[in-house]
Amino acid sequence: MKHIKYLIFAVAGSFLISCDTEEFLNPVPDTVVTVDAFFETDADVFSGLMGVYDAVQGVNDGTNSNEATTNRGVQFEHLLTEHRTDNTRNATTEGSKADFHRYLVNANNVESQDYYASMYEVIFRANNILTFIDVADAENQAKYAAEAKFLRAYAYFKLVRLYSDVPLVTEVVAPDDKETPFIRTPEAEIYTQIIADLQEAIAGLDNSNVVRASKAAAQGILAKVYLTQTNPNYTGARQLCEDIVNSGDYALESDFNNVFYSGTEEEYDASANSEVIFAVQYISGNQLESQGFSAEFTSSTRVGAEDGQNIVEDNLVADFAAAGGDRTALSYTTFGLSNEVIKFLPEGSDITTTPPTYGAGRDAGNDYIALRYADVLLMHVEAIMAGAASTSDAAALASFQAVRNRAGLTAAVSSITQEELLLERRVELAFENQRFFDLIRFGVAESVLSAYSAEFGYAFDARKLLLPIPASEINLSGGLLTQNPGY
Repeated sequence: MKHIKYLIFAVAGSFLISCDTEEFLNPVPDTVVTVDAFFETDADVFSGLMGVYDAVQGVNDGTNSNEATTNRGVQFEHLLTEHRTDNTRNATTEGSKADFHRYLVNANNVESQDYYASMYEVIFRANNILTFIDVADAENQAKYAAEAKFLRAYAYFKLVRLYSDVPLVTEVVAPDDKETPFIRTPEAEIYTQIIADLQEAIAGLDNSNVVRASKAAAQGILAKVYLTQTNPNYTGARQLCEDIVNSGDYALESDFNNVFYSGTEEEYDASANSEVIFAVQYISGNQLESQGFSAEFTSSTRVGAEDGQNIVEDNLVADFAAAGGDRTALSYTTFGLSNEVIKFLPEGSDITTTPPTYGAGRDAGNDYIALRYADVLLMHVEAIMAGAASTSDAAALASFQAVRNRAGLTAAVSSITQEELLLERRVELAFENQRFFDLIRFGVAESVLSAYSAEFGYAFDARKLLLPIPASEINLSGGLLTQNPGY
């Protein structure tokens, strides 16, 4: 499926919009070819749709060191999620990237600002496609609209869990509208919009692609939405997970390593394995289409520019020893005194013997895996458990056992507790930016992170479960956009 990114690159000169912070929510018209002139054919709409995926992908930070003015997409997501858990930390305490694992993020943090603005860039571009959907050929309109709504929902689901109430923008914002982009909307209303978008996406998509929106991707994200809401819809989540299972379109890879390193010539291609449901695509060797996070998960002496951004905490090492099975050696490795992530080594290199050069490491083609089948199976267990302390339901046991069997842990399981499920999700999905959201969803984030922070002297308190609204956005709003409590 690599061809879709080459198409994006080919049209970039005529489509991609300015990424200045002030323009993320709605680019100033004179910075681009106007939408009226550009969206004239089905091909134009399709190119615009590919631009929405491009906004999710973001730009490798090797292209521009100014993180306040460049859309990084999901490439900083590990900082906002994994680093704010007991899984990983930055190797250094210097710079704004090191603030996340110490719970010192403030409203001026440039990585948080970039992520917030990047997700609104996705939303703007999706809204733009929906505004001009009638320009597309009749037979393509439903699918294009479904993809745009999936991507809009995907971005809002990220934002609402990290920042809580955020502005709900579902139409292109007029240049003279100084309020809509800055009025915070209650979480409940945002979830209502997310659910509606995903339901429409399910109705309009099939399972023919993994690097574009699919029916199963929309079903899986909606299942997680149902489990995340204040009043979870366990029945709905279970049905969605079972629909994915019963589709027969996905299966666990027999070798855990193949989930992350499958394809040809060591270039990872999510479409080459049976487990990935939705992935954000990257291409190696092209800074406009590659990613740099793989390199930064390891030490600067090997492929990164920095000191290492996903150093594995000892308590996670202990959980791997207890429950990781075959996943352990494929998830992290130890260099000296440092435990470092190897799930996403640039191009699948064996970094212990043949480290890629700095440049090659920073131009990695490893795709970002947003949703995979193992996650769906474990959500299936969670939905069946329905908030209870444990379950012995046969369907839940089967899903749980399948994930453990693949890890070489074949001893039969007769019941599953909440703690066991959370542990299984931790070792199965480590470093995939799920842990923070899992702790929130299971209702243990405050207790787990308080204990973890106390051990290391970090500055955690319950208010820091939410990130601050970026000060740059508050300043642009002229005070309309309010701040989260405690910041």
